[in-house]
Amino acid sequence: MKTNQQPTVLLVEDDVVVAATYKSFLSEEPIKLICVETGEAALTYIHQTTPNVILLDLGLPNINGMDILKYVQQQQLGTAIIVISVENSVEMVVETMRYGAFDFLEKPFTANRLILTLRHALHQSMLYQTIESYEEKLKRRQYHNMVGGSKPMQTIYQIIDNVATSKASILITGESGTGKELCAEAIHKESKRKDKPFIAINCAAIPKELMESEIFGHVKGAFTGAASDRQGAAGQAEGGTLFLDEIGDMDLALQSTMLRFVQTGTFHKVGGDKLEKVDVRFLSATNRNLLSEIEAGQFREDLYYRLNVIHITLPALRKREEDTLLLARKFLREYAQAERKSFKGFAPEVEDILLHYDWPGNVRQLQNIIQNIVVLNNGKYVTTDMLPAPLNEIPSNQPNAMASLPETETSVPKEPVPLSMPPLEDISPKPIRPFWQLEKEAIEQAVEFCDGNVVQAAYLLELSPATIYRKLRRWNITFKRILKSS
Repeated sequence: MKTNQQPTVLLVEDDVVVAATYKSFLSEEPIKLICVETGEAALTYIHQTTPNVILLDLGLPNINGMDILKYVQQQQLGTAIIVISVENSVEMVVETMRYGAFDFLEKPFTANRLILTLRHALHQSMLYQTIESYEEKLKRRQYHNMVGGSKPMQTIYQIIDNVATSKASILITGESGTGKELCAEAIHKESKRKDKPFIAINCAAIPKELMESEIFGHVKGAFTGAASDRQGAAGQAEGGTLFLDEIGDMDLALQSTMLRFVQTGTFHKVGGDKLEKVDVRFLSATNRNLLSEIEAGQFREDLYYRLNVIHITLPALRKREEDTLLLARKFLREYAQAERKSFKGFAPEVEDILLHYDWPGNVRQLQNIIQNIVVLNNGKYVTTDMLPAPLNEIPSNQPNAMASLPETETSVPKEPVPLSMPPLEDISPKPIRPFWQLEKEAIEQAVEFCDGNVVQAAYLLELSPATIYRKLRRWNITFKRILKSS
């Protein structure tokens, strides 16, 4: 039992004699000590198991120890790293600390120094993992069929938690492809009506001549082809939820009938004279601006306020950037399994492109592109030559300095953002010029200052990388002029 609970320490040292010395120093410590001789072996182990502490010699064959340090820091594994080196220059120590090293030990050192440093590192690692475990419990990456761990999505999940048990009508808005129907399904599953039907009807997909019959049903002989009585969506949803998708496309003539139905819960079947009553909860969705539709005379204001008791706006994918790769990997797993392909992940350059694309079609567009890639290609990792338009036209800002790392399901890290950078040159306008010109100059100078690294420039400007890419395209600035080749 104790053995299983012991923290894991990975020793990366290519000198077998030195490694044996460290083993003897730590022989009495309650740890599980794993020893490897190369950087490649270290990365292989890290990909399989996350150690609590790494004792890392910088002078390694095959892969430089500094590259391993950068990789672990970028992956945010919660592993404390004690760097070991014969070199102790100020520049070396500062660089290792910048990339997240817990401490720096100059060779040679005593057993006592190694033991004390290791104990402190283990304490930090355990504390980090405790905090991370608590935060992970609070953070949901999936909510029913909705996927996303970003802050905007956490807000949506909380709103659903709060409103699901109410009977109040909810209007869900958002751009096309943001998952409005998935949101409606989540509300239903969290409600007291979860064991009753969830009936969805797309107001844009059904001809207006048939829409009333689809919603309310019809009696036999009501119109040509009505060979028997038919129950509509309203009757099918009895006791449950009726979801009216693309409500902004509903014919204006039908909206008055829908208003009465929402107000009273009663309706007549097409061609029938019997007043029917149902108990349903109304959810509706649209990607249109209904207030503009009201102003244009295309949507009833009274119906809008009946449906819009509670309003949920789903964020566009470009506003929840950290979810892009989470969704992409999910879709890749699902389609690879369905198509019996061997895809396991994305090349770093591909992940960089996925992160910096605007995704005007949102999650649906991302899903379709991943399906396209899986169906048309074969391989273990998705590479840039597999990307369809328009992604194949976007340059990657991913450096290739760590191309020697072994293939894994996670991406090779980008160059970390420095902890501090000198201030940008004063660009105060003399005389006063339009704000967009100042913004353009600031972004260009920041990107050039960071040697073409848009991620670093975004960090300094306190913007998202996608925002910078979007503005550069808007100003028709050629990427090659701004971004230096990797």
